[in-house]
Amino acid sequence: MRHAPQLGGLLLATLLTLAGCATGPAALRGPAASAEAAPQPTACPAALPPGASCLAGQDSMGAYYLIAKPADWNGVLLLHAHGGPLLSAPSPRRAVEDLERWAVMVKAGYAWAGSTFHQGGVAVRAAAEDTERLRGIFLHHVAQPRRTILHGQSWGAGVAAKAAEMFTAQTVGQQPYDGLLLTSGVLGGGSHAYDFRLDLRAVYQYLCGNHPRPTEPQYPLNLGLPAGVHMSHAEIAARVNECLGLDKPAAERSGAQQAKIRTITRVIKIPESSIQSHINWGTLHFQDITSRRTGGRSPFGNEGAVYAGSEDDAALNTWLPRYLADPEAYRAFAEDTDPRGTIPVPVLSTKWIDDPTAFVELDARFRAIMERGGSAERLVQTFTTRGTHSYISDATYATLMQALLRWVDQGTKPTPAGIAAACPGLEPRFGAGCSFAPGYIPAPLSTRVPPRLRPQ
Repeated sequence: MRHAPQLGGLLLATLLTLAGCATGPAALRGPAASAEAAPQPTACPAALPPGASCLAGQDSMGAYYLIAKPADWNGVLLLHAHGGPLLSAPSPRRAVEDLERWAVMVKAGYAWAGSTFHQGGVAVRAAAEDTERLRGIFLHHVAQPRRTILHGQSWGAGVAAKAAEMFTAQTVGQQPYDGLLLTSGVLGGGSHAYDFRLDLRAVYQYLCGNHPRPTEPQYPLNLGLPAGVHMSHAEIAARVNECLGLDKPAAERSGAQQAKIRTITRVIKIPESSIQSHINWGTLHFQDITSRRTGGRSPFGNEGAVYAGSEDDAALNTWLPRYLADPEAYRAFAEDTDPRGTIPVPVLSTKWIDDPTAFVELDARFRAIMERGGSAERLVQTFTTRGTHSYISDATYATLMQALLRWVDQGTKPTPAGIAAACPGLEPRFGAGCSFAPGYIPAPLSTRVPPRLRPQ
């Protein structure tokens, strides 16, 4: 995880003063929303190049946003959909942190605009609408870009994919986005991308039996937590450490703890370092989905999944908890989160091959979705051998943007090999960091996450 520089006091203060200034819901009709208030000038983060100008605001739905434009703007707007999602109310700090992390885009000459989204939690369509609303703010109050690229990071890649299908020339009267850049994307759609977190909760409960404890009210694990039950990250971590000792060096763990960790990493196919975060998501994000999005019913199930990798797979498959996804909840969640593969513009993606948060096999599923939707020719996928889930490298993103704009402007479709060859040429300007693997092809998602029974 890259750490953002210290926030500029003036910038954060400007954003904080905007709290509570939303004027109420505005219908999103296009080209984007036209009744939004103008953003206000604010100080730019120190990470941005000299001469850049920044604007801040809060849209009519309550989402904070930041806009940055370099002095040597090349006419291209990068509209950013952030990862997460956060479960808390939107905070202006998030917009600042996103801009600081993606300062390379402003350094490369692109204008950047990012929304915090007005809803906390796993609400993909609402986030897509917030992103499109921000495009309208830029159009009406900042400038008319030559090109608009929609960038989705992590969970935001799913937001970007959904936005590109929702907002098209047919639905808003003009082509809103000229291309998509998807980085470290959770791209399988919610109906498939989160299955392994239920698998983790079930295997963990089979091994540890303390989430919930036998003395506590029992609930289906596919709910995450029942509605109204509150649990902090620290409280979840205390239970996990009690069973697995993740807070201790490996040498200080008991043999039983080591064996349980080994079982989880082999069966769920995640590294030890990401067990805690995925249990957190499988608890609190699942609770957000089931209590706020799907009427108290769960879209997740593991009935029919066959698990392998433990010391006794027969016992594991016999005794771990099993659940069926509720059909209505499944359909509602899929409608909100799943792409259909009908994106009408060029799509370029990248992912670190060993990403422990958004599995590389999700990209195989996304390609299959694009094929079924008739958009496969508009998709180019790239993969890297180094990076993190949160950030790969400045040179990686600068290279991808250059290739995507050439595709949009000239019709020259890039290849993974061509992108890999071009990247070193940008390292003198953006720093070392090229590690594209042009021959890599991800395996199907079913090779990592067991297939299961699903509602029709």
